[in-house]
Amino acid sequence: MSSLGTVMDPAGQPRKPGALCIGAQKAGTSWLAQMLGQHPQIWIPPFKEVQYFNHLFIPEHRRWIDWHYRQKPQEIRDRHAKRGIPVPPELDVYLNGVTRGKMFHNQWYKRVFAPAPPVAMPMDFTPEYSTLPDEGVDHVAGFLPKARVIYLIRHPVDRAVSQLRMNLARERRRPETLADWMAEIDNPVLYDRGDYATYLPRWQARYPDMLVLPFGRIARDPQGVMDTVEAYLGIGPWLYSNIAEKVFASRNPVQPPPEALAALEDRMAPQLAFLADHLGADFVARTR
Repeated sequence: MSSLGTVMDPAGQPRKPGALCIGAQKAGTSWLAQMLGQHPQIWIPPFKEVQYFNHLFIPEHRRWIDWHYRQKPQEIRDRHAKRGIPVPPELDVYLNGVTRGKMFHNQWYKRVFAPAPPVAMPMDFTPEYSTLPDEGVDHVAGFLPKARVIYLIRHPVDRAVSQLRMNLARERRRPETLADWMAEIDNPVLYDRGDYATYLPRWQARYPDMLVLPFGRIARDPQGVMDTVEAYLGIGPWLYSNIAEKVFASRNPVQPPPEALAALEDRMAPQLAFLADHLGADFVARTR
């Protein structure tokens, strides 16, 4: 999804989203947002991730969520400037309105989706919601009882390696020794977002018709994925641009040594066993 193409209804009234997209980090949510952002029956905020429910229920997220909202408006404006396109006045008013004053309350959350055209379903793409505690998912279900929920799952080992590469690239680090790599594998940050055994049942208990999608299917059958998503969301078919392109493909080719990979596979064995038991071996095969 590109904020440059976001359609906005300046007279729109505050409303709740009709769908959520959650899931593991590095599991395809950005690709799905890029696709659905083209669909006239779906509206996604220009900064994509609203980060509302985790701000309420995961206190350790609040510092970087505040950073997210400090950075995103200027990033959107810079993107327009780089392409030589003026920021539409209604977009500028909207960005100021949702990032100034009191934030992260129910009315603010509904205002985030106010510019959605009447024909479009507002949608919140915040993968981090997958990690909400029980009381957080209860709150979501109480506030959005009729929402459609899409949960994206990537193979636990592949997802952790992808996240590790991203972290190393962001921090401009590269482990030099096996001990360095083993320390990276021991980092708890690699495991929280991929704890499917804890998070998936928690969401399915509140949203039993939730759509669970395997990451690997995006590369093998992107149109089939979109057909499934369209049917689930109750929207018509659409011809998507760049449907076969990767979003945020890794630019860091670094690969953990075999010993570190073996340790990571041992750590992830319970998650793989859970997925196989819960969703079937065929589903697990399609996660990579």
